[in-house]
Amino acid sequence: MAYEAEIGQSINRLSTPVPVIDEDIVAANIARVQDYMDEIGRSFRPHIKTHKIPRIAQAQLQAGAKGINCQKVSEAEIFADAGFEDILITYNILGEEKLVELYKLSKKTKLSVCVDSETTIEGLAGTFSPEKALTVLVECDTGAGRCGVQSPERALVLAQKIAASPGLKFGGLMTYPRPDSEVESERYLARALVLLTGAGLDCPTISYGGTPSLFNSHLVPSATEHRAGTYVYNDRAMARSGHCTLEDCAMTILATVVSRPTANRAIIDAGSKGLTSDLLGFEDFGIITEYPKARIVELSEEHGSVDLSAVTGKRPEIGEKLRIIPNHTCVVSNLFDRVVFHKGGKVTRLETIAARGRVW
Repeated sequence: MAYEAEIGQSINRLSTPVPVIDEDIVAANIARVQDYMDEIGRSFRPHIKTHKIPRIAQAQLQAGAKGINCQKVSEAEIFADAGFEDILITYNILGEEKLVELYKLSKKTKLSVCVDSETTIEGLAGTFSPEKALTVLVECDTGAGRCGVQSPERALVLAQKIAASPGLKFGGLMTYPRPDSEVESERYLARALVLLTGAGLDCPTISYGGTPSLFNSHLVPSATEHRAGTYVYNDRAMARSGHCTLEDCAMTILATVVSRPTANRAIIDAGSKGLTSDLLGFEDFGIITEYPKARIVELSEEHGSVDLSAVTGKRPEIGEKLRIIPNHTCVVSNLFDRVVFHKGGKVTRLETIAARGRVW
């Protein structure tokens, strides 16, 4: 079985499908981004959603990161139990059962959360007390069109409500922007900072985020920290955005050709359960490194259909193992129990994906 692999053996002996991670590329990705953050004087808070592995998060902290970013309460629990002491949850937390768990979590670690409505604030305020105040940031929509208040003026209103709640402490602002929207984001955040200062509210943190245009973070001088997740592995979408090259993609999914029904079609054992169905604007489901002109055009749960019509010369044969750069690496991490790390194609370690399935 893949998960009984011996240290030092070739990854080509692994049972498939299985994600394999290049140790050297991961280390280079961590160093490259941390060096940039150090150069611009920006605190860095990696998002663990990409890897979900405490040992990788520890490597990010050792490189210089200030803390970690989680997306859900149960995900953060895994990392708090592993000893991580500074966790930001960038999600609106609603519902009594989640608030109870959030309160328990706050006793284990330095915790911050984000809100974009009075409803979320009221739930938090009813859970926490002045003796154990919770740090709360206001989420701002600076153009991504997801969560977040729609104007700096609205950010001020929520900041004042947080500050007036005895069990809460206003911690600043947070945004997840569109890629390459630094000018618009800075305009919004700078205006919000002026309003907060005018209202007598200290804003210790302005948390900016994302991998695609990460190396433009210096164009947002109001920000005090940057959050990013995908950079640690990278993927096809990050290469398309210009953040990296395909050679900087640490994760590939090892798959086996299980059928060749026609000359122009191969079937691999990685379907939607191994590659994800995320297209992210692409027309196919990943890049086969050995046959870059082949196209994974259709996924069922257990099968991937590969169009070979553009491949000249040798074509994959039944039993051949292929490596695939996924469109979206973060989702792949949530599809497997474990992942295999390697150097030069030789297994170095196996890691349990500890926060897999932690979706609430």
